[in-house]
Amino acid sequence: MTESVILDTVDLRILRLLQNDARATYRELAEATGVAASTCLDRVTRLRRSGVILGHRLELDPAKLGRGLQALLSVQVRPHRRELVGPFVDRIRALPESRAVFHLTGPDDYLVHVAVADMTDLQRLVLDEFTSRREVARVETRLIFQQWECGPMLPPGTAGTGR
Repeated sequence: MTESVILDTVDLRILRLLQNDARATYRELAEATGVAASTCLDRVTRLRRSGVILGHRLELDPAKLGRGLQALLSVQVRPHRRELVGPFVDRIRALPESRAVFHLTGPDDYLVHVAVADMTDLQRLVLDEFTSRREVARVETRLIFQQWECGPMLPPGTAGTGR
């Protein structure tokens, strides 16, 4: 298990601000936190080096890219053995339709978030890329009607550190 990193209120404020807008400048971070821009640069650098900040991502609108239908696929793999897990996950992650893959406990082994053009494309994906695999025993599809992003992630007990 990875150890937690000790963060003070300035670190937490910086993390909250960057999660809301990863393009915020050090000057903007400094104004919002009440410290110097150079201090913000040092802290962000330390947060990156310590592994708290893993990277920056660009958020795209799937519908504007021709992938207006999203679904969650619950997948059972049988037998659920280590030698099948790696190749299965690698293949699913390589599909352009895949947005996220989760390895689960319980009756389903994987939950795969996909974005496709339409129902025909979803059917093709399920039949050609999932159920055609020998190790896939079952796929259950759930359409996503709407999705909401949640607030910034901070350590437990830090919800009151301000917006």
